[in-house]
Amino acid sequence: MKPAASGLEAWLVQRIGAIYMLLFVPFMVWSLTARPVKSYVQWRAWISDPGMTVALALFFLALLSHMWVGLRDVLLDYAKPSFVTRASVTFLGFSLLLLGGWVLKILFNAWL
Repeated sequence: MKPAASGLEAWLVQRIGAIYMLLFVPFMVWSLTARPVKSYVQWRAWISDPGMTVALALFFLALLSHMWVGLRDVLLDYAKPSFVTRASVTFLGFSLLLLGGWVLKILFNAWL
């Protein structure tokens, strides 16, 4: 049985995610500098724009997948014995899924 996102796939996930994050951060800085958000109402309107919501969701998807690959590899390499490795990787996976759900809740509640 082949583990998910190992080898070349894991490398590609990290590199593609890193490139997206590298391009997205200057865009965010430019966007917030060009049109400063000064109130909660403006912030909510800015976030609820469908393009910005999707771009932020992709940013957090890239961030969480980058974290998953990197931290999973560290745990697989250095956490011993095997039950500690399995428990740590499982805890990491559930934690990142919960964080992703929380981000989606925040982003898509802006539309409500």
